Amino acid sequence: MKNMPEFKRHRRLRSSAAMRSMVRETHISTDDLIYPLFILEGENTKNEVPSMPGVYQITMDILKEEVKEIHSLGIKSMILFGVPNEKDEHGTGAYIKDGIIQEATRVIKKEVPDMLVIADTCLCEYTSHGHCGVIHNQDVDNDESLALLAKTAVSQAEAGADIIAPSNMMDGFVTVIRKALDEAGFTNIPIMSYAVKYASSFYGPFRDAADSTPQFGDRKSYQMDPANRLEAMREAESDMQEGADFLIVKPALSYLDIVRDVKNKFNAPVVAYNVSGEYSMVKAAALNGWINEKELVLEKLTSMKRAGADLIITYFAKDVAKWLSE
Repeated sequence: MKNMPEFKRHRRLRSSAAMRSMVRETHISTDDLIYPLFILEGENTKNEVPSMPGVYQITMDILKEEVKEIHSLGIKSMILFGVPNEKDEHGTGAYIKDGIIQEATRVIKKEVPDMLVIADTCLCEYTSHGHCGVIHNQDVDNDESLALLAKTAVSQAEAGADIIAPSNMMDGFVTVIRKALDEAGFTNIPIMSYAVKYASSFYGPFRDAADSTPQFGDRKSYQMDPANRLEAMREAESDMQEGADFLIVKPALSYLDIVRDVKNKFNAPVVAYNVSGEYSMVKAAALNGWINEKELVLEKLTSMKRAGADLIITYFAKDVAKWLSE
């Protein structure tokens, strides 16, 4: 048209699938994915988590085949959560030599030696009260809990864990675990800290999977208030100063601003945890035919990478690996 005012033609770079692929800024690969696994005691058991379709609690014998499948898909790392038969007030099962995560780590390392095993280092799955530490007067004793978390980390490293991922949100947990690992000779084992972990309603399905619902109260005195942004920077800064090698932001989807803040401020790999509630909402909508699951999941994970995440812990990891190979 004559006399048309000049303007930028941005659509030139969107004109075909090949063109869009050529100029795409953010990419997802299997190298970015960490797959969570829930390990049960016993044999020949694979329980689907009712609130997480497609996610299972599995026993050690089934784990052997599971880890081979995960590896065959190109996924190189997994994070382990234990579901023990017995619990007590001090979470003894978290740090004993033959604990469920310790045994699972040995199995994985035997079956697929180059699989990176990340051990979730917390007590809530192993305590009878469901809290992340030692209880005194209906409250978690921060400093007494640190000693048990340090024992847990060392026990997991001794079993062959490649990365220790403390998720308890006790003050000082990184420095105490770092000191314990170093003194035990594990100076090269990195810490993937749950540095920024909010007290979120998105965790509900996970508590079904890990059987870790608190028996009284909640975790708001040690997990962060979802309304706070500056507090996240203080938490992450403390963990970096104490020796963290990775920084986790949890949850991911409603906290992408925090992922970007952490990435901008700290020189460390940032991990976004695409948590259980985020997974279950998508699965429920997909099962009802309301969304295109593949397209939505890839868009969601891309948003996490675009926000600054270097790695993503996600229950969709196996699905994504298959989609990427299509």
